[in-house]
Amino acid sequence: MAAKTVLQPGTPQPLGATWDGQGVNFALFSENAEKVELCIFDENGKRELERILLPEYTNQVWHGYHAGARPGLLYGYRVHGPYDPGQGHRFNPHKLLIDPYAKALHGALRPDADSFGYRVGDSRGDLSFDRRDSAPYVPKCRVVAPGEKRGDHDRPGLPWPRTVLYELHVRGFTMRHPDVPKALRGTFLGLCEPPVIDHIAKLGVTAVELLPVQPIADGWTLVRDGLANYWGYNTYNYFALEPRYLANGNPDEFRAMVHRFHEAGIEVILDVVYNHTGEGSHLGPTLSFRGIDNASYYRLAEDGRHYIDQTGCGNTLNLAHPRVLQMVMDSLRYWAQEMHVDGFRFDLATTLAREGDGFDPGSGFLDTMRQDPVLSRLKLIAEPWDLGPEGYRLGGFPPGWAEWNDRYRDVVRRWWKGDDGLIGEFASRLTGSSDLFDRAGRRPWASINYVTAHDGFTLHDLVSYDHKHNEDNLEDNSDGAGDNNCWNYGVEGPTDDTDILALREQQKRNMMATLLLSLGAPMLLAGDEMGRTQLGNNNAYCQDNETSWVDWENWSSENVEFLEFVRRLLRIRRDHPVFRQPRFLHGRTRRGAPLRDITWLGSDGGEISEAEWSDASARSLGVHFPDVPVEDRGGARRGISDVHFLLLFNSSPDPLSFKLPPPVLGKPWQLLLDTARSGAKENEVDSRFGEVYPLLGRSLALLQTTPTQRASTADRR
Repeated sequence: MAAKTVLQPGTPQPLGATWDGQGVNFALFSENAEKVELCIFDENGKRELERILLPEYTNQVWHGYHAGARPGLLYGYRVHGPYDPGQGHRFNPHKLLIDPYAKALHGALRPDADSFGYRVGDSRGDLSFDRRDSAPYVPKCRVVAPGEKRGDHDRPGLPWPRTVLYELHVRGFTMRHPDVPKALRGTFLGLCEPPVIDHIAKLGVTAVELLPVQPIADGWTLVRDGLANYWGYNTYNYFALEPRYLANGNPDEFRAMVHRFHEAGIEVILDVVYNHTGEGSHLGPTLSFRGIDNASYYRLAEDGRHYIDQTGCGNTLNLAHPRVLQMVMDSLRYWAQEMHVDGFRFDLATTLAREGDGFDPGSGFLDTMRQDPVLSRLKLIAEPWDLGPEGYRLGGFPPGWAEWNDRYRDVVRRWWKGDDGLIGEFASRLTGSSDLFDRAGRRPWASINYVTAHDGFTLHDLVSYDHKHNEDNLEDNSDGAGDNNCWNYGVEGPTDDTDILALREQQKRNMMATLLLSLGAPMLLAGDEMGRTQLGNNNAYCQDNETSWVDWENWSSENVEFLEFVRRLLRIRRDHPVFRQPRFLHGRTRRGAPLRDITWLGSDGGEISEAEWSDASARSLGVHFPDVPVEDRGGARRGISDVHFLLLFNSSPDPLSFKLPPPVLGKPWQLLLDTARSGAKENEVDSRFGEVYPLLGRSLALLQTTPTQRASTADRR
């Protein structure tokens, strides 16, 4: 019989499994455990070879040093302590536990009754105790060598005003891509194949925002029904990568993807879920945190047994505990320093900033983020709401943060649908939502503007359906938002009616043009630029199939035309600083400038009056943007552009003769873009109009004064 391994004391820091070139130090926080066993597995993760007690307990950390361990070693933990749900304790050493700091996992999570700490089906529910071994159903942790830490010089470092976000799903983006090798489809390596990066770069976006890439718990019910947690907002570890996104199981695949995006000048933003874990409610499985120290990791109700659920996902992570906050911060720094990402989008960020039951802009989490020398320099994006008391906090996050602006989404949709009483709020959303964000030195980029996102209709479905069609989710179509501010224009779903199809395409152009010509940071949903449809499913969180995957081949002529339209809009935004201004506009005269920074016009060519702003039936609006300072990549002013712009909006179905303001400095107005002229290509638009522009129903037009000379290449970067 082989001699039993005896661990040296090791150190309580750093947490996790750390290889120092000679052996591995194991350190696990648990405030309430009585002892911890390190479990070593064979190279296939099938057979448990040894259980070794961690010999030391220092500052609530159990630790030991394994002199013979090397990268590649597979392990897990069994943690001993009281099983007393009424006191918040759910220790069960029969359940193999995943190290919260594991940086790689081996094998898949397999939902099974043996993974639960209690006897499923027992009349006592979670007050019963299960003695079956869960190891066959739980991924094993894998020791990895430290990754390379890179400095900021490796990042594109694009300033916020130049940022255009592109929200995509790692798997769904390439599963149907004919130019990606089949073995790489749906993986990080597939996402960075040259044809994929080429599409993203040519589109003109500057950052990809990846839906969650950390390990995902599919859930028992979904697996039973043949579905999956496709979106991934149910993570159970914050350092490792979801195995299904790895072609060869190596975390370096993710680093390679980030590096290739950086080479193309594109930043990588991660969507992260630190508000809850995939262990679910008190009736969920015991995978990691629950079995390591339930009372520390989760926010518990007064009875100790149940969880405070401010996320709608069964539990809430307890960031008020210093060790839990440390885990989140260590995780973020790991992704920034070792995996080289450029920023984060925080799911249900209000939850992270709660002190007690209330949102606190000076919470421990937000204060810690603000002072962190690494993380404070990255792009930080909040989803500014949760399901707890007073959880909707749009505009309430501190300086340095950007926020998903769902009011922008709703107002733009309603404006183009022709709803009443929107002219004032539409104008505010168009210019960066100063009513929400203009405080404490915040800038227009604090508003993440979007019309569509993963959660909801695609752009094509937004103009093709009056109602959600989520039957394939097997929830009787009860899931997903019911109020979508959508319109099918006469027929539900696909149709051969050419008039309806033409109007749908025009409305798509209207919303996309509004998005990309608004102040703030725009976000596109991947696939919208090529007409992606989910056939009316507005909650495809469980559809890991062609419902959600981007179709790269079956494009109509309208899809091709719309793709070029989006590219053209992004070139306009890139080339003209007026559409990405770094400061809010208030109709004031700039120093040394003859005109105010913005002028709002009525269809008669005059400034909009107070009465017109209050007119609920108003359906048209004009915006005059004068010349603005041209800035280089570092934000330094490099002179003044001599181009003025007019944006004309008409959400009414009826045509409108819009009187133009007098030419600026004798330069005539020239048409740059009209959403009602679908066939017009760049530099082929008709500019033969006089003092009145014929603005057709449900259309947007962009005009500019004739430039003296083209902007330099440096200005257009």
